[in-house]
Amino acid sequence: MKVLELAKRRKTVRKFLPNKPPRELILKAIEAAKEAPSGMNAQPWKFIIIEDHELKRKIRELCEKEEERFYSTTRGKLMEWLKEKGFTPRKPFLSEAPYLILVFSNTKAPYWLQSTWIAVGYLLLALEELGLGSVTYTPPNPRPIEYLLNVPRDYKLQVILPTGYPDDPKPKYERKSLEEVVSFNGF
Repeated sequence: MKVLELAKRRKTVRKFLPNKPPRELILKAIEAAKEAPSGMNAQPWKFIIIEDHELKRKIRELCEKEEERFYSTTRGKLMEWLKEKGFTPRKPFLSEAPYLILVFSNTKAPYWLQSTWIAVGYLLLALEELGLGSVTYTPPNPRPIEYLLNVPRDYKLQVILPTGYPDDPKPKYERKSLEEVVSFNGF
C-alpha cells in the first residue's frame, strides 16, 4: 500500500479486540521503525514491548495517577477540548490493549527527540499496514514508568503505543486541507 493511502486510513484507536496479534507483527512494525533517519545515524530509540498483564496494570495505575494531577491543574482551551471529547484521567487502553510499545530516546544522542519521533511515525504507518491500531499516549509525567522499568538515566520515555486489533468505531478526526498547511517561499 502506498504511504499516502496508509496515512489517510490511519486513525487513533483506544479500543481493541481481545485477541492478541502474533508477536511477529509487532516486531515487523518495529523493523520498519528502526529504518528511520536519525541525526548522525545515532538511532537513539529503544522499544520496549509490554505484554505482561500485571505490568500493564501497574503502568496504567501510574499513568492514571499522573493524569489526575494533570487534569486538576489544566484549564482553558485544552480542558474544554478534553471535556468536549469525553476524555478523563482513566486510560483503560493501557491495560486492555494486548501490547504496549514504549518508545524511549537516548538523550545523549544528537537530535534525539526529532529522530525518535520520525521513528514513531514510521512505526504508526507500519502498524496500520499490518492491520493493527494504536494511540500515541504520552504520559504527563514519564518518570514513574521509567523508574518501574529501571530505565537508564540517559533515556527518556517519549510515548506509549497501546497496540492490537482495532475495535474502535469512531471515525478519524478530520484533517486540515493541503492549502491550509502549505505555503511556498515563506510563511
